[in-house]
Parts: sequence; structure tokens; C-alpha cells
Amino acid sequence: MPTGSILVADDDSAIRTVLNQALSRAGYEVRLTSNAATLWRWVSQGDGDLVITDVVMPDENAFDLLPRIKKARPDLPVIVMSAQNTFMTAIRASEKGAYEYLPKPFDLKELIAIVGRALAEPKGKQRLDAADENGENMPLVGRSPAMQEIYRVLARLMQTDLTVMITGESGTGKELVARALHDYGKRRNGPFVPINMAAIPRDLIESELFGHEKGAFTGAQARSAGRFEQAEGGTLFLDEIGDMPMDAQTRLLRVLQQGEYTTVGGRTPIKTDVRIVAATNKDLRILINQGMFREDLFFRLNVVPIRLPQLRERIEDIPDLVRHFFNIAEREGLPSKQIEPAAVERLKRYRWPGNIRELENLVRRLAALYPQDTITVNLIEAELATPTVSVPEEEVHADEELSESVERFLAKYFGEFGDNLPPPGLYHRILKEVEYPLIGAALAATRGNQIKAAELLGVNRNTLRKKIRDLDVQVIRNSR
Repeated sequence: MPTGSILVADDDSAIRTVLNQALSRAGYEVRLTSNAATLWRWVSQGDGDLVITDVVMPDENAFDLLPRIKKARPDLPVIVMSAQNTFMTAIRASEKGAYEYLPKPFDLKELIAIVGRALAEPKGKQRLDAADENGENMPLVGRSPAMQEIYRVLARLMQTDLTVMITGESGTGKELVARALHDYGKRRNGPFVPINMAAIPRDLIESELFGHEKGAFTGAQARSAGRFEQAEGGTLFLDEIGDMPMDAQTRLLRVLQQGEYTTVGGRTPIKTDVRIVAATNKDLRILINQGMFREDLFFRLNVVPIRLPQLRERIEDIPDLVRHFFNIAEREGLPSKQIEPAAVERLKRYRWPGNIRELENLVRRLAALYPQDTITVNLIEAELATPTVSVPEEEVHADEELSESVERFLAKYFGEFGDNLPPPGLYHRILKEVEYPLIGAALAATRGNQIKAAELLGVNRNTLRKKIRDLDVQVIRNSR
């Protein structure tokens, strides 16, 4: 049977009653108070083995009291509860030395489990105290259960150097999470260096990551620092890690294993001290099965996985997100806007295929284009009814990858219309017309070698295979 004395401070009598019953049934001795002054008196007298406290109390905020508690009794675990439920609440709880943060309403079984773990842990664990934040410019917004769990995970990771893998659909905020890990972590004074694997030509990725020496390859006129060197002492964010070529994966694995790298064309190993945060919108396990991603690198990167929910999985966050984006637009000089409740409800019924990025773009458009002070449901209906081309996500990525290759064709084709407006959907029609001969030419130039053809076009070879199948392109086999 568990034993121990729990000090509970909350100005809500119903919360105190529920906690008293639950903790007493679990075998703990419980003492209850509605204010911070009594809690501090008990703590300073040496009473209690664990504290459970609300953040906001009539006489003092728990975040002001926590430093005094940690100074007087550094081994006393403190569990902080809050109905504010924001990212900054979780971060401040961690920074101030709280053992755990629980958003209200909380699960009693989870609370009892946390109490048991806290009392069972060896004494002497302390957390670093960091500068206070007022929370006015929160990097992450939302009070949904899905976001609360992410806040709690991030709060635990802030003072570590653990490698993190962030997954989620495009537009869910993966880089925002990576930046939050850096900006509120112990490497905050170092650089945050992002690199998007999908945006860099495949034959330049190793040079971008590790740098190169003068004369290392054609065009290398001088030594160039890579992203690892630029991120020294800080955080390196590897976005779209699933698009990293196999050769670069091998070199990255060696860096993670040995803590050092060599520049392209260099011979001397360079020690590195960076925190790695990776992100992808792809299923890396599928890529592993296809031979497109190294399994050993996956396990090195996937030390702490964080999956970001789609916006349709956190619909209750839409009101907070809309207010947040309107506030940003106002700070950038756009007119102040209000939004009527019916309009918010309409936004909640939309599926948001573009996730938070789509919502942000919509809010910015509403702030910039409409003179009304209040956004009505009719305006929202008009915006959401704007016709768009519905294309599967994989096809969208394929179009983006091929668009640079066909840009010159599009420019010529559009030019033929002169001052007349081209018909709707012209881009996709031209793209389909150009793709077939373009892919055919690439296959002919590489004698049917799909890997070389994909490199020539600058696309993923799985994308090329899908295009060959969908367009029924005749594949020219290698000839000897």
C-alpha cells in the first residue's frame, strides 16, 4: 500500500474534495488548503512528501512560490495543475522546477500514477531554472488534449540534448515545434539552423550539411562552412529527412555515432556539438522497407518521437488559433478584426487538408482583403467555397518536384495568350501535356535507367515510377 503525505493547494473546493478522496483511497495522508500562504507554512516546517498545487490562487501565483519551495526543499516534488493549459504554462512549470504539469481537467488515474512515480524516484533530481516568459508571443497555440500532451513532452525535453523526430502532415507546425525546443531549451543562446532536404539538389546535400574545401568539386572556388558548422553549440533542424539521399544518410549516421565529420574534400575530422531535431511528413518505416532509408539511422534519429496532430484532430483549438493569427496580422499592420461565433463554428466543420498553414493563410486573407470589422459566416462560406483543384497529396508533391523542370514550357505557353486571361486549370493541363514527353526524354537519355532518370529530373524515384505507371510512359530498357 502506498504511503506518504500529500499537500494539496487549490482554491476550488470541488477540486480539493475530489483529490482528497482519490489520494486517500490510494493510501496517502492528505492535507488540504485553499491558499499559497498555508502551503508555504507547511513546506517551510518540513511537512509533506509531495505537493499538488494549482497555479492561480487568491494570494499568490504558484510560479512565484515554486522557486522558494525548491530553494527551501529541493527534493520535494511539486505537481502543478492549471486551467490555463497553454504551451507557456507547461514551459514555466518545467523551468520553475515542477516535477510534472497537469492541465485541468485531469485524469485521476494518471495523477495517482504520477504521484507514485514522484515518491518512488531517488531524491536529488533538480531542474534548471530559466528566465521567465510572459507568454505574449507563444510559439504554439491550443488547449486541446492532443496539444496538452505535446506541451508536456516538450517541457520534459527542454533541458536535454536528446534527438527528436517530429512527424506529421504538411502544415501541422513541425518547424514551430523544433524552434520551440531550441528557443526554450538549454541551447537557446546558440544558433538554430534549419535545412530542408527536399529543397536542395541531391548532389549538393552533403556539401550543404558538412561543408566543402576549396577545389573539392567543380565550382568550389573557396572553402564553405556546412550547416553542422553553422549550428555548432545550437540546434540543427533536418526537415523532410525522408528525402535525404542514401550517401548522405550514411555520413549522417557516422556523425551521430562518432560525434565528428569531415568536409567534402577534407581529411581532418571535425568534432561537432549540435542537437539534432529531424522532421518528416513521410512514413520512414515504409521507406525502410523500400530500401530508401537506413534502418539504423532511423533508430538513431527516433530517440524521442513526437507526432503532431492534423488540425481536424484538434478542432477545439480553432478559436484560439484564429485569434492568434488575427493578432499577428494586426501587429504586422493589417486592420483589427473580430469574428462572429457562427463563423468560427463554420471553420470547425471544415476538414482543413492544408492544416494550420491553410487556416493561417485564410485568416491573413480575411484581414487583408475585407473592409468589415467583423468577419461573418457569409464571408467564411464564400472563402471556403472558392474552387480549388483537389489533388492527392502524393500527386501534389510530384507536381511540385516536376514544376521547375517544366517552367520554361509554362512560360512559353502562357505567353501565347498575350493580354487575354488563360482558361482555369491551365497549369495542370499543361503539366500533364509536358510530363509525358519530358519523362520519356529522360528515360531515353538514361537508356531506361529509372534511378538515373529520377536524378536527371530532380525527383524521387518513387515519384518517377508512379508517374511512369499513371501516364503509361514506355520504359526504354538498358541496351548493351
